[in-house]
Amino acid sequence: MTGSDLARAALEAARASAKSRGRQPGRRVGGGPVRRRRRSWSGAGPDDRDPQPLGRLASRLAADRGWAERLAGGQVFGRWAKLVGEEVAEHAKPIALSDGELTVQAESTAWATQLRLLQRQLLVRIAAGVGDGVVKRLKVQGPAAPSWRYGPRHVPGRGPRDTYG
Repeated sequence: MTGSDLARAALEAARASAKSRGRQPGRRVGGGPVRRRRRSWSGAGPDDRDPQPLGRLASRLAADRGWAERLAGGQVFGRWAKLVGEEVAEHAKPIALSDGELTVQAESTAWATQLRLLQRQLLVRIAAGVGDGVVKRLKVQGPAAPSWRYGPRHVPGRGPRDTYG
């Protein structure tokens, strides 16, 4: 016997069992005839069944799961050069964004001072590009100083500068 023969035999057995209990094929357990709902077309207006653009689905998913704020923060990092301008982006990069405070690291102390002077204009440009309230404050850092802590076993003290008495 093949698979289709087994299925046919099972169907016949089920029909015979239903007939012996007094049920007729094509009738529901409740008694009335089986009514199949005809599928309707969506028509000219928009409908949930219509194909949706991927961007709309992604934004709906982000809003439902509460990711909108983090995605807006990610736009600051992704569009940094467009938001602040090419010249500023060459000399400064965003490091972290937490609680509305964007930490920016400048490549020199002169650029750190320049960014502090341009802080209001940068905040306005970022708000216009990403949205209001994403970045509320700028924290500008100068270049990172070299660390004298080499290796896992560090002895407290002044380090290599402590050689002359």
